[in-house]
Amino acid sequence: MSKIQSTFNKGEGVLQFKPCWVPRLFNKPGKRLKLHPDDYYALGMERGAIVERWFSSVASVTTPNAPEDEGMSYVNTDGTNEGKVLFKEFIDELGAALIGEELKSKYGTFPMYAKFFDYNLPLFHHLHQGEEDAALVNMNPKPESYYFPAQYNNHPGEFPVTYFGFDPSVSKEEVKDCLKNYMNHDTRITELSRAFRLQLDTGWFIPPMILHAPGSLLTYEPQWNSDIMCIWENVVAGEVMGKGLLTGCVPEDKHDDIDFIFGLMNWEENIRADFREHYFRPPIVCSEDSAHVEKWISYGNDYIGAKELTIMPGKEYISKDKAAYGCILIQGYGQFGAFSCETGNMLRYDQFSADEYFVSEDAAKQGVKIVNTAQHEPLVILKHFGPNCGMPEKIK
Repeated sequence: MSKIQSTFNKGEGVLQFKPCWVPRLFNKPGKRLKLHPDDYYALGMERGAIVERWFSSVASVTTPNAPEDEGMSYVNTDGTNEGKVLFKEFIDELGAALIGEELKSKYGTFPMYAKFFDYNLPLFHHLHQGEEDAALVNMNPKPESYYFPAQYNNHPGEFPVTYFGFDPSVSKEEVKDCLKNYMNHDTRITELSRAFRLQLDTGWFIPPMILHAPGSLLTYEPQWNSDIMCIWENVVAGEVMGKGLLTGCVPEDKHDDIDFIFGLMNWEENIRADFREHYFRPPIVCSEDSAHVEKWISYGNDYIGAKELTIMPGKEYISKDKAAYGCILIQGYGQFGAFSCETGNMLRYDQFSADEYFVSEDAAKQGVKIVNTAQHEPLVILKHFGPNCGMPEKIK
């Protein structure tokens, strides 16, 4: 029997991951990832600070000079680095037994992943290309959801406000003028946008082709398998964005084509008057009793679903779902299926943890027994799914 099959059997259809940390070359770390203070530059100063942690990922980053497996999740098979195995290899060998027949036949893999991104300053106004434009650079589009868990937001960062799209009064010519002057002066493109102060324990869904400049709360982001982006804001909190961030995921012959870059955006969606009503995602309680409460936190789209599950102190609950999912603990400790689980409070860069798992489709349908062994503290878990999870279609 292979190591992959024996690990899968031992976990009763549940896998445990090693933390996957991702550095970036821009912005400043918010230092809310529960990473040891000495380890934010564990990969060297030239790689930038660690500002993200990725979950259930078969995707890799687009950062120049990054290792090929950066951003890809590893399964903990025996508690050693020598024994870790890429999650992708588990999917390749186990196939439908792990992710279910529907996802395997339609996508060939688990089509989404999630992350924490943790920036102390606001991010740039940017978009993720749609399917047609992403295909031109051999990438996938990137619909994404946001959720702002209180447990990971002990401080709000410098600017907990997100800009979305453009104000309906703005003209196309004003936006094009910003793109034309990307390398000439600070275009202050967010002056043309609309800002919303972020609310803890709520979220948003943002499809491809919509401009957004995320605020400085630590954000849980379930998303499609892609790291594609096109940055339209050239100066952010005093940091200058190079042209490569505007054109890095644009065909080379279109780097100076303002009309093409402008066309990466869905204009009507960016200026829609009911933007908040359409894309804001307050939680929806889907089940509740004396032992637990579970809420949909990403829903109303064709790509990615997510839930927040809370188990009360001293209680146990059989958690059943319609599809395979990844998950991350954000509070408490106890038992997750065959595993002892605990939320990480201060992790070293190369340390294993007991806070991240992947549940196969059969195990999800049969139910995972979760026990909160704490006397006073809730056990809180975030779950991320592909499109076959049975999420609500719209806000109720």
